[in-house]
Amino acid sequence: MVSALSAPHFHNEEAAYAYVEARIWPNGPVCPHCGGVERISKMQGKSTRIGAYKCYQCRKPFTVKVGTIFEASHVAMNLWLQAMYLIAGSKKGISSNQLHRTLGVTLKTAWFMSHRIREAMKSGATGMFGAGGGFVEADETFIGHTGGTSRLAIHNMNKVVSLIDRNTGRASSVVFTGHFSHKSIGPILARHMAPDAVLMTDEAHHYKTVGARYSAHHTVNHARGEYVRKGDVTIHSNTVEGFFSIFKRGMKGIYQHCGSQHLHRYLAEFDFRYTNRVAFGVNDTERADILLAGVVGKRLTYQTTAGKA
Repeated sequence: MVSALSAPHFHNEEAAYAYVEARIWPNGPVCPHCGGVERISKMQGKSTRIGAYKCYQCRKPFTVKVGTIFEASHVAMNLWLQAMYLIAGSKKGISSNQLHRTLGVTLKTAWFMSHRIREAMKSGATGMFGAGGGFVEADETFIGHTGGTSRLAIHNMNKVVSLIDRNTGRASSVVFTGHFSHKSIGPILARHMAPDAVLMTDEAHHYKTVGARYSAHHTVNHARGEYVRKGDVTIHSNTVEGFFSIFKRGMKGIYQHCGSQHLHRYLAEFDFRYTNRVAFGVNDTERADILLAGVVGKRLTYQTTAGKA
């Protein structure tokens, strides 16, 4: 079997540019400065940058990097594609240290690349979860170091609320601040769930009032050891619990530490891989191509991500 990473676009920068251009510009080059699609020519000459074009409408040069997560990066495009493939294909993620060693870039560069790629993983999908009466599981979890087991220590951990649409397989997670209550949880569910959806949760009180806003609300009582409703195996929240299991193994085993200011990007990473997983017919190459389609309009500067994670 031939390795997927043996493809030309992972090793040759010109092939990498061609690969990216074919996916970002399926109908030909588009000037990121004026939006023009006519009177665009590829620049020639030995000293010309790889992938450089000139728009003769606004008279400005550009490459496919402009307006994407690749902009202003000096990293070769084929290394970007390798990094994207590795992050998209690693179920629990891949550390900046590992990317640094694998790609031969500095640790700082690997860290920054990772965050730009996570930015591209942010969902642009439309459509409400559970539309047409589908089941949506919702739950919350805590992530981070407690420094103890007291209620105060747990309260100081990062809080996450996740929703899983069973029919489409989509996942969406939100960093949560404040106290869990129906007033704080309600708006999060409302942003994601269709009114005719069926809500599935555990016995937490903050879902009881919120659940009445949907076509049905079923619960299981984890405190009493109930994980699947006896007599109706569709009533459970095991799917979202499984998502949390993958997320926590990745955060504790791979990333180990994540600053609160970066958590939303790590959540986008795990949401992306879960939504585009093999169980829904998406292989590693297709997942990397879906990620590549999300790079436009997601530029992230180093100053924005300054800090450690």
